Amino acid sequence: MDIRRVECLDGLRGVAALWVLLGHMMILTGFRLPLMSKPDLGVDLFILLSGFLMMFQYRLRAGREDWTVPGTWAAFWTRRFFRLAPLFYVTLAAALIAGPAIYEGRVAIDSFLGQSLQPPERYLDGSLTNIALHLSFLFGLLPDYAFRTPLPDWSLGLEMQFYLLFPFLVLLGRRFGWIASALVAAGGGVAVALLAGAAGLDYPMPSFLPLKLQLFLAGMLIAAGADESPARLWTRLGAAMLLAAIPIGGEQDVPHFVVRELLVFGFFALVHLRSLGVIGLVSRLFGSRPFYWLGELSYGTYLIHLLILQPVAAAVIGRFGTGLGAVERFILTGAIVVPATYALAFVTYKLVELPGQRLGKAVIKRAAGRGTPRAHQTVPEKIAAP
Repeated sequence: MDIRRVECLDGLRGVAALWVLLGHMMILTGFRLPLMSKPDLGVDLFILLSGFLMMFQYRLRAGREDWTVPGTWAAFWTRRFFRLAPLFYVTLAAALIAGPAIYEGRVAIDSFLGQSLQPPERYLDGSLTNIALHLSFLFGLLPDYAFRTPLPDWSLGLEMQFYLLFPFLVLLGRRFGWIASALVAAGGGVAVALLAGAAGLDYPMPSFLPLKLQLFLAGMLIAAGADESPARLWTRLGAAMLLAAIPIGGEQDVPHFVVRELLVFGFFALVHLRSLGVIGLVSRLFGSRPFYWLGELSYGTYLIHLLILQPVAAAVIGRFGTGLGAVERFILTGAIVVPATYALAFVTYKLVELPGQRLGKAVIKRAAGRGTPRAHQTVPEKIAAP
């Protein structure tokens, strides 16, 4: 594995974001394709990639950062905060302002398609409590606030919980070994999830880390060291697939189980079996320039798309009603939503995401001058999770 870059990572991030976008388009237009209409599987891919990326970057920085000191943890948390927060705060403001109008359109969509109506508080709650919980990323911990904006932001609270835990997972892995530590941590997550369920905590989306910790851990295990033997690599794969099979967090039917296992195996193959013919071709394709840009715009695509999709789908249904079939509604909606989403994702990437990342690096650099261990600055900061 190239110690500086995993070429398929950009493409997989882009595919995950596009999967979520197309899945939501299918839900809101009434057109269905097997698996593609399940955007939660796209989020699962994001989670797997996020676990991998955090572990991969840890290995790159391991010789330059001392993970036994809190200063390194602070630098890590600062990097991740400034990677997620700037664009999230911008889209959150837009979502809170547009919430009432979006809700009217969503009621029309769900009524037309005969779907369950969305809870109005998801679109209409502009309370200081809801805003404060989202600004602090604490909303994912609380079932009543975990799914309370027009954004698909439940996974961001989940992601921040993983970042908070990650330094402790590193210390655990360094002390007891990565496979054993991952299995123990996953077991602890299952226990906490079961206790939360017994206490009556019912999360509308799996925004509570114990519900998805196993997928983050599976991604971490795929990020093997350069000196791993073939036997050890396959042991890591077996442990990762075992973790992905844990039946908690989201839908647990047979198709979801099979796809999650295939995602783990497929990602492992693209990372570690690139010398094998077709696998190598696919890996290089995902690392090509078009897929690179799909990956760079994946975070913006994920956060922005529902703000565009829901009004457009409502307008298409309101204008044409039963005059268009599901396929035609999907095509017309996509013709508007896809280019608009990626165009706005590009603009916000340039005007919000990149400046936010630069600000985060400046904060870390300034702290380093005051005695906080400085992060290695040549490692690119990417986000694999939504």
